[in-house]
Amino acid sequence: MSAVTELPPTMPATPGGRPATAPNKARFSAVWLWSTPPVLLLAAAFLYPLYLVVKQAVEGSPPDPSNPFKVTTSFSDTLKDPGTRTVVKNTIEMAVYSTAGCLVMGFLLALIIAFVPFPGARAVSRFVDVFLSFPSFLITVSIMFLYGRVGMVNHIVSSLTGGAHDTPVNFIEYSPWGIWLAELIYFTPFVMRPLLTAFSQLDSGQLEVAASLGARPGRVVRQVILPEALPALFAGGSLVLMLTMNEYGIVSFTGAKYQTLPVLIENFAKQQTNYAGACALAVINIVLSLALFGGYRVLLARMSGGRRAAVHA
Repeated sequence: MSAVTELPPTMPATPGGRPATAPNKARFSAVWLWSTPPVLLLAAAFLYPLYLVVKQAVEGSPPDPSNPFKVTTSFSDTLKDPGTRTVVKNTIEMAVYSTAGCLVMGFLLALIIAFVPFPGARAVSRFVDVFLSFPSFLITVSIMFLYGRVGMVNHIVSSLTGGAHDTPVNFIEYSPWGIWLAELIYFTPFVMRPLLTAFSQLDSGQLEVAASLGARPGRVVRQVILPEALPALFAGGSLVLMLTMNEYGIVSFTGAKYQTLPVLIENFAKQQTNYAGACALAVINIVLSLALFGGYRVLLARMSGGRRAAVHA
């Protein structure tokens, strides 16, 4: 005769089939005790202000009888505005062009530093780490000092021509090329750093075997180095795309007649006192950033799954 034992009502079974003991309950309570303050702090410092921004963007700003010059707008008005669509297009185009340029330039420079022996290669690699700590406006000031309207190049040309050509070089203040050049210089090290780390972990035996088999440098780069560098290249490019999408300092400091979403948000909030429009643009910017992050996560998961399948095969 077999005896059937039952669990006491004070010891419920866990999903794994084991009864929940007092230490497990105490550990669960400790987790909630320590996680509650950070969650409340996050809600107070980020989630609630974000809720207010979205609420202001959706509801719009009501007319103010005491201030007849106050601009009133709504989220639908902002979306229907052709100027808003143009600025969104400018933001996406500048981010994509800058990221593409940084990927090409960063890959070539990292390839030279890692695999082309020259004196000072280690010092250049260390300088890349230092360059990441520089503020973005420093690069913009340097470019304007060289190629700006009153920069060194225009001063030299004006002196040589006797003042016949005052500003032959004016792409900084009057075209988006100055923004693209500044972002290319500033964000390229963000691609180089993960690539240099990936190149340092590459097995040199693969390169020696490929060279012994008569493979040319271009084929070695294409079939040996590039596949190993793709995860680092993808990570650096995703970071640069996110940063350039939300870059404010370079675009506003050049003074170019080329607006992006962060600059237009500042213009709406400070100069036009159109806070509802600024909130609507901020929501659009947030949606673009979240879409980029979601796309990055999906592509990263697919790449990781493909690499695991190739390893198991």
